[in-house]
Amino acid sequence: MAGLFPKLYDMAMKPLEKTRFERIRAGLVRKAQGRVLEIGFGTGANFGYYRNVERVDAIEPNPAMAKQAIKRIKKTRTPIYAYQAIAEELPFPDASFDTVVATLVFCTIPEPERALQEIRRASKPGAKILLFEHVKMDRKMLGKTQEALTPIWKRLCDGCHLDRDTLQLVKQSGLHIEKVTSYYGGLFLTIECRNPK
Repeated sequence: MAGLFPKLYDMAMKPLEKTRFERIRAGLVRKAQGRVLEIGFGTGANFGYYRNVERVDAIEPNPAMAKQAIKRIKKTRTPIYAYQAIAEELPFPDASFDTVVATLVFCTIPEPERALQEIRRASKPGAKILLFEHVKMDRKMLGKTQEALTPIWKRLCDGCHLDRDTLQLVKQSGLHIEKVTSYYGGLFLTIECRNPK
């Protein structure tokens, strides 16, 4: 299933992207500035939204997903440099980035706490950290449903944890949260943070 997932991802996400996600992504990604790190670029859904940035260094561990992004990389005017790497071991020096962007990716990162520490290390003091993620809902019944579905969901969807509490992980990471916006009854959040100075 892992080999099939990258081919189906854009098709499966299209209804959500067209109804709301495009606007959410665009609004968040356009806040990026300077040198940008994108975590888990997948099929490159964010690439067309970058404006007024120097360059984007984008990592993706899944080569099949990265292959799907080639057309989007060629279409953008923004210089995009793609790397096969994992968020827990970023191949960049300390304090390299002015902005870090991650959208719909923290659910699949095997060690999200370690990834957040790497993001802090690789971003400059005061850097923006811009996240758009689905999270475990704080409504008891819905949260329990997410927990029950996660084992099979992970197998079907490239390791995605439906029940990951990404907001809590960000709070524990030491990043300074400036703004959280909720969508779809709290299932999706944008989290805007700063790396402390």
